[in-house]
Amino acid sequence: MKKTKFSAFLSTAIVCYIFWLLITGQIASIFTGGASMQVLLAGAVVSVITALFSARFFIHSKAFWLFNPLRFIIWVFYCLIIFMWELTKANIDVALRAFGFKKINPGIVKIETELKSEYAQSMLANSITLTPGTITMDIAEGNGKTYYYIHWIDASTDHIDEAGDNIKGTMEKWIRRIWE
Repeated sequence: MKKTKFSAFLSTAIVCYIFWLLITGQIASIFTGGASMQVLLAGAVVSVITALFSARFFIHSKAFWLFNPLRFIIWVFYCLIIFMWELTKANIDVALRAFGFKKINPGIVKIETELKSEYAQSMLANSITLTPGTITMDIAEGNGKTYYYIHWIDASTDHIDEAGDNIKGTMEKWIRRIWE
């Protein structure tokens, strides 16, 4: 069994505790003084136990990367602005297709990504899947490159670069800024 570094354990425990605070609604209560000490203590215990078992899977290197203020700000910007913009565009496109203003042309396309980090690749795959009209079916590696197989509502092209530009939009470059 691989030994987990203390920094990976601590980072995982902190992230778990932040999620605990968000899920239980205690994050705002901390600043107003209305936080329940029992909930805060239970969250700390659960976070430490979770970190003991999952830190070696959660953190591979650079345990405190998310605590870098610039990366965190870029991540928040991506979630609130970039992804929401891509989501809005995809929703409008699917709505136009549903009402018959645009033709539906489904198909499976292969696109390439230049992202190297597994976290970055996962975030891009999930971002693509969460936008209506696309589903990431598989991530494959070959010849030192990473490819996604995407089921796309508008497979108007099967050219790998053109389809990739249409599907990924600006998401890939922003995800690269966060993870690489």
